[in-house]
Amino acid sequence: MISIKHFIGIDLGTSAVKLLLVDELGQIVGEVTKEYPLFFPQPGWSEQNPEDWWKAVQNGVLELTEHIDRSGVCGIGVGGQMHGLVALDAQDRVIRPAILWNDGRTGEEVEYLNSVVGKEKLSAMTANIAFAGFTAPKLLWMRKNEPGNFARIAKIMLPKDYINYRLTGVHSCDYSDASGMLLLDVEHKRWSKEMMDICGLKDEQMPTLFESYEVIGPIRGSVSDALGLPRECAVVAGAGDNAAAAVGTGVVGEGGCNLSLGTSGTLFISSKKFGVDPHNALHAFAHADGGWHLMACMLSAASCNKWLCEDILGTSDYAAEQADITDEKLGNNHVFFLPYLMGERSPINDVNARGTFVGMTMDSTRSDLVQAVLEGVAFAIRDSFEIAKSLGIAIPRSRICGGGAKSPLWRKIFANVLGIPLDMVKTEQGPGYGGAMLAMVGCGVFDSVQAAADALVELSSSTEPDPALTARYEQRYQQFRKIYPALKELFPEIQ
Repeated sequence: MISIKHFIGIDLGTSAVKLLLVDELGQIVGEVTKEYPLFFPQPGWSEQNPEDWWKAVQNGVLELTEHIDRSGVCGIGVGGQMHGLVALDAQDRVIRPAILWNDGRTGEEVEYLNSVVGKEKLSAMTANIAFAGFTAPKLLWMRKNEPGNFARIAKIMLPKDYINYRLTGVHSCDYSDASGMLLLDVEHKRWSKEMMDICGLKDEQMPTLFESYEVIGPIRGSVSDALGLPRECAVVAGAGDNAAAAVGTGVVGEGGCNLSLGTSGTLFISSKKFGVDPHNALHAFAHADGGWHLMACMLSAASCNKWLCEDILGTSDYAAEQADITDEKLGNNHVFFLPYLMGERSPINDVNARGTFVGMTMDSTRSDLVQAVLEGVAFAIRDSFEIAKSLGIAIPRSRICGGGAKSPLWRKIFANVLGIPLDMVKTEQGPGYGGAMLAMVGCGVFDSVQAAADALVELSSSTEPDPALTARYEQRYQQFRKIYPALKELFPEIQ
């Protein structure tokens, strides 16, 4: 008789896969990370071999479960990097390396979609406009530059869906991840026939759509034998990494908000109702709880601080670099930083934008630059925050997660730049924990994603804004927001 049920949550990231073993009470009882290579065949290109993902997942599951009764593993849920193009032939073999979310080769295709097809038409068909990272521009690039490979495509899927295929043999995709392909009619949760025609795709080339918590099938026999998992172990459709992370932090249902400070930065606002930003500065996607969400994504967030400290200042002691930034300096820095080290997505959608320090003088210090970077990332998120508020969305407080959120100073800066309390959760394991929660819903431990979040997600701390500091940051933000418009026309000239 099995006394303890276990669930596996998988976070298929860009540099590594992180696997969590979670019991039916929501306690994390095991964690494994397996890295894999990232390839840059040309400047601005970014690719990976899907077989490397699968090998890492297999080895990770074996290590994760080596000390438990594997017959008690009931379900698996995968959250993963979004937008990447995985193309399979008629024998389900990978045709070419996956083109990833941070690949920048599709400039011409994005321009064609936004200017020729038109932003208004794209938004009507998919609730979004084209961005360089999305999947549809990658398909147009492949059709133009690799017509032989394009002609061989029998199925297209996203990175985490390839793992689900290897686990179950089912070609699936959930609505949250599909939303970032620019191929989904997000409002009606079906593939857009118009976008498929534009990209030269047929119905049979598309995976079957599921809600994130729905079971797509049991693991196949060969996987059961190789990994020692029971044949009835269920695999749910899973979710894109941001939606899975939102589930893991309890941001589900109406009016939830999560701020993620990882390599990139995201502002994630959940809703029970479908809605679109008329300016298309925010992405309108389906959520893993069955509803929808608006999301802003800035390409460089915590990576800006990493770049300054490690590559420029030559240190990895982030806390020491922040030690001189005392309370009286907050809101009084004369140096500004535009955090556009890789161009920018939300809200400006400008591949030419660049990181820029403004306002330095002879008395500017090392810590002034560090402070400017921390504040610049917060100001840039505030840009998207303001767009959300302009749509009538009330955001009284937000969860905050990611590596950058571990800094108490950065949390204080964000709370006062945004003017709202920020809450940390006890279990901060991002998409992996959300994936495990989705598996628990699919296996009947909880009736809904909301019920799982209510039962499992607890807060560990809150950072409250200070009215006087919020007022100082309001003045600084109004100055910050003038810098990019003043430099916008210059950036293309200095590439």
